[in-house]
Amino acid sequence: MRQIVLDTETTGLNPRTGDRIIEVGCVEIFNRKLTGNNFHRYINPERDSDEAALAVHGLTTEFLSDKPKFHEIAHELREFVQGAEIIIHNAPFDLAFLNHEFERMGLPPFVEHCANVIDTLVHAKELHPGKRNSLDALCDRYGISNAHRKLHGALLDSELLADVYLAMTRGQNTLSMDVEIEASGGGIVLEAGPLGEILVLPAAADELVEHENVLAALDKGVKGECVWRKYSPQG
Repeated sequence: MRQIVLDTETTGLNPRTGDRIIEVGCVEIFNRKLTGNNFHRYINPERDSDEAALAVHGLTTEFLSDKPKFHEIAHELREFVQGAEIIIHNAPFDLAFLNHEFERMGLPPFVEHCANVIDTLVHAKELHPGKRNSLDALCDRYGISNAHRKLHGALLDSELLADVYLAMTRGQNTLSMDVEIEASGGGIVLEAGPLGEILVLPAAADELVEHENVLAALDKGVKGECVWRKYSPQG
């Protein structure tokens, strides 16, 4: 499955009052592996950032003045995300800006070019109700270093969110312990490592007595012999 972790920086909080996107960062994940195939663009919003927004991202009007305008990178962005599952932290905020920018160009909304959207903020709140679930808080919770994050940046935040998402959705898919080794051709293959010794601990005498009492109660309940009798060492 192809997934794109996406973040934006903007001139302010509301696209309906004229705020614009000034940075887009995308990190590609394929089958739960970071590919290094990322998309990153600074954008000239043709207006100044609000003071509060500038304090967050630090991208000045002077710095952005020679960058491409959104319509000059929109088709490239659309091709990059086409058909992928999009992962965003607090998705309504970024999607409002992206949809607005696409609609300004007469294009279908941004979300119509993607397979679907995962909001990691919603997911984090389900996993950690009542806890802080900002990106910084999640980095701390999952042991992901964000010491280099002095200001918000779309690509940096996407890279951090990609690590958080993979940690947050990690599960055990096999009983063996797979070890990554580098193949001679430069790729990565999985090699199953040896299983440790399997310890079998027999039930103690008092545990067997208690087990028999439970089965006897079940027999009484069904007025016969319960199905568990054929699995019981006493049966």
